[in-house]
Amino acid sequence: MKLALISDLHSNREALEAVWTHARAQGVDELACLGDVVGYGPDPEFCIDLVRENASWCLMGNHDEAVFRDASDFNSYARTAIEFTRKRLEPRWFGSTVRRARWRWLQSLPLTHRVGRFHFYHGSPRDPVREYVLSTDGILNPAKLQAIYECFDGVGFAGHTHQPGMHDSDFRWHGLQGADSLTLPLPERTKCFVNVGSTGQPRDGDPRACYAILEDHQVTWHRVVYDLRRTQEKILAARVLPELLARRLEVGR
Repeated sequence: MKLALISDLHSNREALEAVWTHARAQGVDELACLGDVVGYGPDPEFCIDLVRENASWCLMGNHDEAVFRDASDFNSYARTAIEFTRKRLEPRWFGSTVRRARWRWLQSLPLTHRVGRFHFYHGSPRDPVREYVLSTDGILNPAKLQAIYECFDGVGFAGHTHQPGMHDSDFRWHGLQGADSLTLPLPERTKCFVNVGSTGQPRDGDPRACYAILEDHQVTWHRVVYDLRRTQEKILAARVLPELLARRLEVGR
């Protein structure tokens, strides 16, 4: 198995294109997405289409869900982006079949997926869509992490925090710390929880797009340079998306 795992694309076309090109150059067998295809960015249609056409499966993220439900618990920047996304995607009675197909696909995304000992979520096994498993939980909230570990066997995978790395069986966090790539072995008999990072909006201080490649006994994260200036220009050109969503891309926060 050589599975490319992307997550938190957030309508960032340039980042997704760069990651997909990079992943194919690594000889991946399959592509999968852990959710948040949309939200924040300017290109929801492109990102949906690429994932629909190339991914074997995709999970529901909280921003994907918010397009169809209440986003009142989001901050004002995220709510504005959801409203922008909903207007771009929502079918009209005179709309095209492609638009309706995108809408139905996003609406029908599953919450979890499993391949053997590997369990996949957007958030966590306790709340697959919305719970954050933070890089600091092993130190600041070990009881929370213990409760999460009790909900799955084997190896868990998620996105949502935009922080790539892995909690091992002792709840220690192993992050990338600015590296171009990082490979870690996956334990056979103990649990660990892996975050694949964010393709479209990293928040670990590294602005490069991030994704992971899962193999039978290891996981490798890759950082990929993309044309973030172009993404910023399109966010500002949309006029309704907050400027902050453009600025944060260059600092990875």
